[in-house]
Amino acid sequence: MNVSKSKMGGEHGDFYSVSPKIDWTVRLLRIIWGLVIFMGGAFLGLSVTSRYNQYLTTQTNDLFFPTKMYTTNCDMQRLSIKSFVHPMHLFHDLTDEELFWRATLVPKIQEYPYKRVPKVAFMFLTRGPLPFAPLWDRFFRGHERLYSVYVHSIPNYKLNVSETSAFYERQIPSKEVSWGSISLVDSEKRLLANALLDFSNERFVLLSESCIPVYDFPTVYKYLISSKHSFVESYDEDSPRGRGRYNRHMYPNIKLSKWRKGSQWFELNRELAVKIVADYNYYAIFRRYCKPSCYPDEHYIPTYLNMFHGELNANRTVTWVDWSRDGPHPATYGKENITMKFIQSIRNNGTICTYNNEPTTLCYLFARKFAPNALEPLLNITSEVMKF
Repeated sequence: MNVSKSKMGGEHGDFYSVSPKIDWTVRLLRIIWGLVIFMGGAFLGLSVTSRYNQYLTTQTNDLFFPTKMYTTNCDMQRLSIKSFVHPMHLFHDLTDEELFWRATLVPKIQEYPYKRVPKVAFMFLTRGPLPFAPLWDRFFRGHERLYSVYVHSIPNYKLNVSETSAFYERQIPSKEVSWGSISLVDSEKRLLANALLDFSNERFVLLSESCIPVYDFPTVYKYLISSKHSFVESYDEDSPRGRGRYNRHMYPNIKLSKWRKGSQWFELNRELAVKIVADYNYYAIFRRYCKPSCYPDEHYIPTYLNMFHGELNANRTVTWVDWSRDGPHPATYGKENITMKFIQSIRNNGTICTYNNEPTTLCYLFARKFAPNALEPLLNITSEVMKF
């Protein structure tokens, strides 16, 4: 054989030398593999450098030549007098405590830094639908600058009204209400507080879904705005349904001689609305001691005003209701009862009351309690009887 052989490592092992042809093949493969690694590294380096340069260019351009301008967001957050004194939207996430605190802020400067047109806040307390919304819409039409609407319903209930309705998007953040409990007073305070956020609201009327207007808007507006007093019924009734509901544990903060009863459906001026929302001490007494068969909505505001602000109260309600039938609830009137004569009898029922310390026969501006099926006949007579 021509292959040369040499002994290495002694007699225990022979290693044969490799031919030059095989050795050059190995070297060539190593060179090629090295070039591949070098080229891959170079490509990776160029890619990273390119992306980094692009990032630096973008950051530099954004710094000196920004594509987004952020002044719009700043403008949206800028406080303006209009948004403060006349909030357009009712949605908020304030707790009752936060809401009541915010609502009872009272400016010390008497003059307004804008042209203030006093408005009447119509506050509706309802569990669900407002069957007389079309009637109220007709009543409100053409007087948009002179009123505000607020609706307290069961939580998550959505009123089904058109975008042109006065009730559209006028629901306030609400909580569950139980008849005969302090939660009714809570809902009244919640309505008052939300309405107080609008500094143009001067008068505040509490209504239910079964209430209707018996006069046109100009008559109602002038009557309330021009009144020197609020309209809260407050009287002493020596019976189980009056003094019999007094709890002796209320003494000495609330004495039996100061205990009063009255209709839940009140009307307040701004001064008294602020005082009632701000009150916690006497509200806490009612929350603790006025429980069934004591009804806080019939006693809290009448008693509170009698104790501290009786001179500001006309001591009567402006909402007519028929209690002539026995029972815990007033009479309800349906479509068979609706006639021009019936509505006229509410408007001119022979009652003599006082208005700005003068006698008058115009005592009731609203009436209840009406069934939903009364809507159509009421709409048929509004122009002739109620004048709207």
